[in-house]
Amino acid sequence: MPSTDFEREKAEFRDYYGANIKRIEDAKDSYIALLTALVARNKSVEISKIEGRVKDREECIRKFNLKYRENLEKEKKQYAIKEYISDLIGIRIVCLYEDDIEKIRGIIEQHFSVLDITDRIAAIESTESHFGYKGLHLDVKLGPPRSTAEEYQDYANLAFEIQVRTIVQDSWSVLDHKIKYKKAIPNHLKRRINTLAALFELADREFKLIHEATLHEIEMAETEETDALGPPQPQQAPRRTTTPSPLNAFGLLRIAQHFFPNFVFEPHKVDSLTADIMKISPSLSRRDLNAFVRDNIVAVKEYQAEFERENPDDTLTPYVAIRHCLYKQDRTAFRDALTNVARERFDDWLERRSAIKPSNPGAQ
Repeated sequence: MPSTDFEREKAEFRDYYGANIKRIEDAKDSYIALLTALVARNKSVEISKIEGRVKDREECIRKFNLKYRENLEKEKKQYAIKEYISDLIGIRIVCLYEDDIEKIRGIIEQHFSVLDITDRIAAIESTESHFGYKGLHLDVKLGPPRSTAEEYQDYANLAFEIQVRTIVQDSWSVLDHKIKYKKAIPNHLKRRINTLAALFELADREFKLIHEATLHEIEMAETEETDALGPPQPQQAPRRTTTPSPLNAFGLLRIAQHFFPNFVFEPHKVDSLTADIMKISPSLSRRDLNAFVRDNIVAVKEYQAEFERENPDDTLTPYVAIRHCLYKQDRTAFRDALTNVARERFDDWLERRSAIKPSNPGAQ
């Protein structure tokens, strides 16, 4: 039963905590698994991590003592400490970009009953001179139909807190909590803290803008025409004359995925290949690369099949196949696209192939 006796309520809370800690830990793990599955369904949201913790027993008591006890006792209102600890279970969702926060909020509101929302982002952005930790906090319970599902019955009524923040906001929060006695420190140190907080906020904004620009580049690459596999046919209509787009990693990836649709390309390897190609031929355009791969891919795939038959423990990856296409297109300009050994082996194969297949200007 609630009372106005703090010592009694501390003892009651400690007993409750000790008797229920296993159930609370299980609830935390279940909530993390559920949120991970729900967020993963939304392919437009990029997550860094989802993690959780159960608040320490004595930390809960200290929080109640600092935040609620004085007012409750002034009002002579009875209380039970556990009813005031909404973040006994805390789940943190760390995303990459600020615009992901609202998407995650939508997912949470769709699948959970929201008890309270603390929007630190809106609070800080509504002021002109204040900077600090930004993030979205939601106190929630399981919503229907999970709140009545058998697998969740042991903790269906356990409220918990979800914190949603970006990587930058998460980093600032960690640092901010390390700066003690912020209300009592000298003004010149407060100004330095505010300056640092403003830099973090600027970084978050720039990451968002860079992300948007990246998506635009990808969209542009996807709207540009990519030729079908194999050499151009004589009956093809002439192309519209447009300014060729400079080659970049997005354009290269689009071309690579077109000619190797079943291969999973790794971003850092695409970046590396693009940099190598642009180092060899800085003026190469996306259209050039597309044409060079299109016109030489049939021959290179023939070479790949023979190479892998003779070397069963080795593979000619699409990254290397594209290098071979460039080298076959212009053996002088793209000499450095291949290593000496790879170049000599490919040259030997091309000579043997040309001896078998008479030269035909209309085909490769």
